[in-house]
Amino acid sequence: MERAIVTRNVRPSLDARAGGHRLVDVIVQCLACARDNRLPAARLRDKPRCAACKAALFPLARPVSVANSNEFEELVRNSPSPILVDFWASWCGPCKTVAPELEKLARERAGKVIVAKVDTESLPEVAGRYGIRSIPTMIVFRDGRESARVSGAMPASDIAERLAI
Repeated sequence: MERAIVTRNVRPSLDARAGGHRLVDVIVQCLACARDNRLPAARLRDKPRCAACKAALFPLARPVSVANSNEFEELVRNSPSPILVDFWASWCGPCKTVAPELEKLARERAGKVIVAKVDTESLPEVAGRYGIRSIPTMIVFRDGRESARVSGAMPASDIAERLAI
C-alpha cells in the first residue's frame, strides 16, 4: 500500500537535531487505517509505523503534494533522502505529460528519493524563491540545498539521468 503526505495546520515543535529550529511536522496518513500520523521530515528514513494499526508508513512510492511553504522548507531542510521536487501547474500540458513519469520514478526509487510536487499557482512564493520561469521544472535537493535542475517534459529515465538520482 502506498502512503501520502497531507498537510494540516500542525503545531510547530523545537528539535535539537535541526539546530533548535521550529519544525512543522508532516502528517502522514496511513492507507491501511486512514489515521493521521505526525512525523518530522528528519525521521523519513526511520521506518515509522502507524500509531494505530502498526502498518509501515514508508517508503513513499508516490509523489506527494506540498501544500504550504512551511512543509516545503521542512522537507528540504530536514529530509535525510534526496528530494525531487516537480514545480507544475494544472493548466500546463507538459506538466500533465511528465506526471506519470514522476510517478514511475517514485515507485522505482521508493526509499531512496522522495518525489514531491509543488503547484506553482498555489505556492507562488516557493516558485519565486527558486526562480521557476518555466514549468515543468524539476529540482533535486540534497542536504537542504539545490543540487540539480532540469526543465521540460521527458521520460523517467532521462529525468533520473540528468538529475543524477
